Amino acid sequence: MKVGIVGAAGYSGEVLVKLLLAHPHVQLAAVTSRTHAGKPLAAVIPALRGADRGLKFVDSDAAALAASDIDLFFLALPHGAAATYAKTLVPAGKRVIDLSADFRIADLATYRKYYGEHHAPELLPSARFVLPELTPPAWKTEAKLVAAPGCYPTSILLPLLPLLKAGVVTREHIVVNACSGVSGAGKKAEEMYLFVERAESMKAYGLTKHRHLAEVEEQLAVHTGAPTVIQFNPHLAPMRRGIATTITVPAAPGATIDSLYAAWRAVYAGRPFVQILASGETPDTAHVVGTNRLDLAAVHDPRTGNFVITSAEDNLVKGASGQAVQIMNLWCGYPETAGLL
Repeated sequence: MKVGIVGAAGYSGEVLVKLLLAHPHVQLAAVTSRTHAGKPLAAVIPALRGADRGLKFVDSDAAALAASDIDLFFLALPHGAAATYAKTLVPAGKRVIDLSADFRIADLATYRKYYGEHHAPELLPSARFVLPELTPPAWKTEAKLVAAPGCYPTSILLPLLPLLKAGVVTREHIVVNACSGVSGAGKKAEEMYLFVERAESMKAYGLTKHRHLAEVEEQLAVHTGAPTVIQFNPHLAPMRRGIATTITVPAAPGATIDSLYAAWRAVYAGRPFVQILASGETPDTAHVVGTNRLDLAAVHDPRTGNFVITSAEDNLVKGASGQAVQIMNLWCGYPETAGLL
């Protein structure tokens, strides 16, 4: 199957290129970039010297891409830009997996509150938010357009959703502290992301209204059937890649650490990209960077009555491009682990 990447020069796009070039079941047939059109792939991503299969960047012309023989496109673009391509590619019969936020939020009013005007609201009813381990499988036949989850939401929803659904934790007083590597901000030249600003320095940002909060709370409601409000405190950490998340949530009456782990095992048994660590062991970003894996663990604090849950992932792989490839594998009938670690 031929696949293409729209916006292949960013951090997520670069990871997608590497994954798809090595994928056993697809042919990477097009990589687009308005800035780099005409340049050899390896000239822009030097790590691919000798392995770029002669690919060159082409202009990001939506009409030309829609008329091509490429079956599936990944949109590795900023929010807003992705929707403008989806509105051309989806009606042309192309499968589309969007890595931006444009189709993650089903409620248009909520999207506008956090992101501004939507450029393809007519596609929202046909879009499907897919968290591979948790979204019911009907999406594989229903979807024309798939929204891949964000990096922070993946690190929060995978640990928390099974526990809420099993009644192991309460719905109130959930506090999430998450630390992300600088690559989560994308390739852009801003003072906040300069090496001298970030090295040996860590800070909170986006408090009370980070954009991913809308995605997390909408999915918590979709999967559990009731509104759920969380306190989300993101932090920018002095590392290139990785997300470490800590969730503090009151245990439900009668819940134990054993019942928490039983809820996780019931959902994630046999799922290759979620690894459940023993209680007392905490996930480490160093152990997941470069993989499509999320590690999680939990402890019970008898003094406060809270469960303290920790997770770790690579924000560019399980939090973005790797999860998008995982979605493609499931959508197209390939082994879930094809091309992924």
